[in-house]
Amino acid sequence: MPPVAETPAGGGPGRPGQPGPRPGPGGPPLPEALDQGDEFLNRLTPDEVAELERRARRRRWPRGAILIHEGERSDWVLVLLAGRAKVSSFSRDGSEVVLAVRGPGALVGDMAAIDPRPRSATISALEPLEALVIPPEEFRSFLQSNGRVAFLLLRMLTRRLRDADRKRIEFGTYDTTGRVAQRLVELAARFGERDDSGVRITLPLSQEELAGWTGASREAVSKALRVLRDRGCITTGRRAITVVDLDALRRRAR
Repeated sequence: MPPVAETPAGGGPGRPGQPGPRPGPGGPPLPEALDQGDEFLNRLTPDEVAELERRARRRRWPRGAILIHEGERSDWVLVLLAGRAKVSSFSRDGSEVVLAVRGPGALVGDMAAIDPRPRSATISALEPLEALVIPPEEFRSFLQSNGRVAFLLLRMLTRRLRDADRKRIEFGTYDTTGRVAQRLVELAARFGERDDSGVRITLPLSQEELAGWTGASREAVSKALRVLRDRGCITTGRRAITVVDLDALRRRAR
């Protein structure tokens, strides 16, 4: 896990991110989702953040770097400060299955610190990343001395389980276009920015990665995006999607 740079955690910038996407004047609210305001670090008090930083060190990675490899025995924990990361797993034939996308404030790798088993997923940088790296014994000690934070972690894990259950239902009942629409609604809520044309999804996600996230082939995702374009829900460019009719996209996602 070669870092680009490493500095002490204390004394750095303030807490990352802003809660959710930035709506423009007069625009309708974006859909409810796990936005940046719900992320782990943003739920901590200033004293809790300061204590966590004292127990950690900062590292940076370039876009495309692998932070955690599925199956490895490492057990340190990451808290993302800047940039976004992809959580994925690989099937026996080498196909990538995208499990989640995490942004600033997110806690990743926490399960290995609590349950010392091999890593269950690969974490890779979708863009340049900076994160707090916390040794497992420091993370466990932090939770033991901060019962409120341990409860927050329990609630976060519960929400992840509910989200996983929801996605399993989608895979069993929705067609590819519906699943793609669901992911675009989620991305608009978490990583969307309003401009004159609609809600621009700023995440640099390829069609292959979107296919891995929706359990479909790249060809099926390309067809689904074409359907959503033809219906006036979205416009697309190179690694760029703008939601121009959020209500219509929501309806197709149901």
